[in-house]
Amino acid sequence: MILNVPNIKHADSKNFFLMAGPCAIEGEDIALRIAEKIVTITDRLNIPYIFKGSYKKANRSRIDSFTGIGDEKALKILAKISKEFGVPTVTDIHESSEAVMAAEYVDVLQIPAFLCRQTDLLIAAAKTGKTVNIKKGQFLSASSMQFAVDKVKDSGNNNVILTDRGNTFGYQDLIVDYRNIPEMRSFGVPVVMDCTHSLQQPNQSSGVTGGKPALIETISKAAIAVGADGLFIETHPEPENAKSDGANMLHLTLLEQLLEKLIKVRQAVL
Repeated sequence: MILNVPNIKHADSKNFFLMAGPCAIEGEDIALRIAEKIVTITDRLNIPYIFKGSYKKANRSRIDSFTGIGDEKALKILAKISKEFGVPTVTDIHESSEAVMAAEYVDVLQIPAFLCRQTDLLIAAAKTGKTVNIKKGQFLSASSMQFAVDKVKDSGNNNVILTDRGNTFGYQDLIVDYRNIPEMRSFGVPVVMDCTHSLQQPNQSSGVTGGKPALIETISKAAIAVGADGLFIETHPEPENAKSDGANMLHLTLLEQLLEKLIKVRQAVL
């Protein structure tokens, strides 16, 4: 599938593309350090890369959970990363009023899974002209995501990405149905596998989401094997100290070796 994101490098390679970075923008120094490391890796491996970082975390379980360092401050860090490293960036938006503001700083607007049916939010994102990455709701079938795609396209924006992040399985687990990837690709848009959030263990009694990061390699290999166009991986140099979703993030030191393995899978199935 054609990925229409400005300034993305290595677009002519036959590799999958990568959305990767920390869950949340925690500060300028650490965000720049993570971006520099991933850009170095993806440039060497010729992987198209989009830096990911949430400027605000609006969907926390507990009121005392980290939500951000300030909207404008975090968005300016995303813009600085794009300028310094020459890569596009992606961030979440949660309300229609955020779309225009965030679009001034980033290249891709991401719609969280729980909000993928919010018509006003999808329309607002579409009307910015930015590429819109819609995460499939944990509660939805792949086929139902056609309507989310239609909402963006009918609003005059054909630049849509769909991301699978697993389906709810009971109350405290998720399961990945790999039939979702080819089904959503049939809509004519690039499809991404979120290899970290699909391993979350939500609704823990502590109010802090758990995860199984040891299975990120398994999830990502399978996704590439069945035709995913891209991968979404949250990564951090100290997941145990990350301010958001550390339990399911990949340690940054493990990213390069994982991507090397995934390139081999990609080459085998082309």
